[in-house]
Amino acid sequence: MLTLYGYWRSSAAYRVRIALNLKGLEYHSKSVHLVKDGGQQHSESYQSLNPSELVPTLVDGELVLNQSMAILQYLDDVYPQYPLLPEDKIQKAKILAFASDIACEMHPINNLRVLQHLKSSLGHTQEEAVNWYRHWLKIGFDTLETRLASHGGKYCFADQISMADLVLVPQVYNAIRYQLDMKAYPKILDVYENCLSLEAFFKAAPEQQEDAN
Repeated sequence: MLTLYGYWRSSAAYRVRIALNLKGLEYHSKSVHLVKDGGQQHSESYQSLNPSELVPTLVDGELVLNQSMAILQYLDDVYPQYPLLPEDKIQKAKILAFASDIACEMHPINNLRVLQHLKSSLGHTQEEAVNWYRHWLKIGFDTLETRLASHGGKYCFADQISMADLVLVPQVYNAIRYQLDMKAYPKILDVYENCLSLEAFFKAAPEQQEDAN
């Protein structure tokens, strides 16, 4: 059985949970709490599994794979039911570009260890860290809202769920959590709400996880 090491609030783990659910794959979820015990991702046992000390990590037989985008691609290649990417190469490239706008540009500068560094090492207040978070969210969402005007529909790309939706939904979840004013992003919100109406997305939501607290 597949094993997913993750954390309930991890955006990257959230992406993978959605993919596993959409594909109907059974998996064992193992919590790596990013705050308790000084951060369980720093433990020797987890470091031996994933030296980057980040989540998620997917174990499939002898394969141990980190990085959520690589995991999504692996799942799509090995478990092709409910494909996350189309066969059309041009459309596939566009979907990957949209997903990368989030996974490579927005998420890395707003993840937990960056926020912790801002406060613990650089002396910023919680309010300043939140303002940092919202600043980069706004820049990213301004871009995504514009892109959706050309290819969005019920989901990010017309009316077919794709990898883009799996990456967008966790980012919107975080934006709502950090109280970003979403009124300027009606297309993003429409996609978000349409996705959450699907069981695979609902079951993957942070609050539905066993380690949520």
